[in-house]
Amino acid sequence: MILPGSDPAAIEAAAQALARGELIGLPTETVYGLGADADNPLAVARVFAAKGRPSDHPLIVHVADASQAERYADPIAPVARRLMAAHWPGPLTLILPRRAGVAEASAGGQGSIGLRCPSHPVAQAVMRAAQALGVHGISAPSANRFGRVSPTTAAHVQDELGSELLVLDGGPCDVGIESTIIDCTRGQPVLLRPGMLSPETLSAAAGEPVLTPEAFARLNTAPAATPRASGTLASHYAPMARVHLLTHTALQARLDTLVADDSRSPCGVWARTPLRAPVGVVLRPMPESAFDCAHVLFAELRAFDQLGVSDILVETPPDSPDWDGVRDRLTRAAA
Repeated sequence: MILPGSDPAAIEAAAQALARGELIGLPTETVYGLGADADNPLAVARVFAAKGRPSDHPLIVHVADASQAERYADPIAPVARRLMAAHWPGPLTLILPRRAGVAEASAGGQGSIGLRCPSHPVAQAVMRAAQALGVHGISAPSANRFGRVSPTTAAHVQDELGSELLVLDGGPCDVGIESTIIDCTRGQPVLLRPGMLSPETLSAAAGEPVLTPEAFARLNTAPAATPRASGTLASHYAPMARVHLLTHTALQARLDTLVADDSRSPCGVWARTPLRAPVGVVLRPMPESAFDCAHVLFAELRAFDQLGVSDILVETPPDSPDWDGVRDRLTRAAA
């Protein structure tokens, strides 16, 4: 059932459900999450089961503010505190050493844990209400089947997981793709998953360079353990249709080989630049800015699926840092 996130009674109902060990769908600024009490292993197991997600693939724990991070992480490095101060609440997840004895199931059994403080007012209201009932963190991966397209509206969640789940409607997600993930367990901050926060912005907040895994490996001869993190599998965020990332030239060449045929499933195209296409091809314009593209990316992939296309041809995003998050999601969807 979908309830308005602006209704205090709906917020309280969601908090009570979490306290009982049940699951809820809740909006964040990135995507909608499937929430459970992070400290209740039975509730966390229900998340893995509902998504069809491997139990060793960690969940991000959402907290109401930076002070709640102390419950789940120890120690918290100065660089992590600087990033929290600059970008919490917001679309940033930090991988930190997990405090012994807490949220082991949420962490997928690892000695590290991913923490985030979402800025969405509905998520904040639920966390505050749940905290009063003894729920100090909410494990909330994207509210979809494992590996599929993430939901950015309450209706997407219901379509994915059914009408019996309590879902709070907070409107379409502002950001539209998942949070940036930075690993703060290696002595230097390492970017594990790009999002809509640029490397320059993150490095400025951290007070030191935020490295790619490749750059970290070049600077450190001793091997370092890489924690598992959400949304970093090679294949992820995939619609039912096959996704193909192509340059504008290659995309036009592909379209030139197609022949209009009403007897087969149509082909979908999502591109920034004009193209010639035969009858039966569904052309949808891609926004010019990375921010606008991220905002609609998952909704567009879902829309193509609803049209029944067999293949989605996507124009490769520009090779610039502001497009890193979008390019990452499309590359994994195409894998």
